[in-house]
Amino acid sequence: MSTEHPSAAAERETPLRLVVLLSGGGRTLLNLLDAVEQGRLVAEVPLVISSRRTAAGVQRARDAGLEVEVIRARDFPDKAAFAAHQTARILAHAPDLVIMAGYLVHYPVPGALEGRMLNIHPSLLPRHGGRGCFGDRVHAAVLDAGDSESGCTVHVVDDEYDHGPILAQTRVPVLPDDDVERLAARVFEAECRTYPRVIAEYGARLLRD
Repeated sequence: MSTEHPSAAAERETPLRLVVLLSGGGRTLLNLLDAVEQGRLVAEVPLVISSRRTAAGVQRARDAGLEVEVIRARDFPDKAAFAAHQTARILAHAPDLVIMAGYLVHYPVPGALEGRMLNIHPSLLPRHGGRGCFGDRVHAAVLDAGDSESGCTVHVVDDEYDHGPILAQTRVPVLPDDDVERLAARVFEAECRTYPRVIAEYGARLLRD
């Protein structure tokens, strides 16, 4: 007979509601869905928002049976109108967390989501972060700098690019024969391990609180 307190069991089994924001291929989203299927992350994704109609992640999310909305900043008269609309759509789905998964649009954190938006960046922040530092540009910067290691960083999102409290970092070596493609693949492997774990741990703390 189990001696686990009923409330502890219920908390563990309560799926985190994750709204996912993306701009590209959706690999990070697919990794999170794999983690859910494998039981490493107890979560559901009621909404995916893409900043681009043509992002491959849009079709991949739809193929996974997820609701997808395309919300482009260019379709609004100003940044404030865009942010207000996106916030309303996010809050309509009552998320526990908003997960940035290769999202390349600056979206100021609304008060209702403060401390509840997470991002993963493919370097060891604060190195090689900030506006314009994304994707292969980051790995090229690591190689150009002659760094001996790289990795990924999960952090709470604030109103600055690649800023906010760091929750976890996973380090990987930079090898002598690395090019951008090889380094990117090694860092992404680290991301696939790190992001679901941190989301689960951080989300569990939110549910407890």
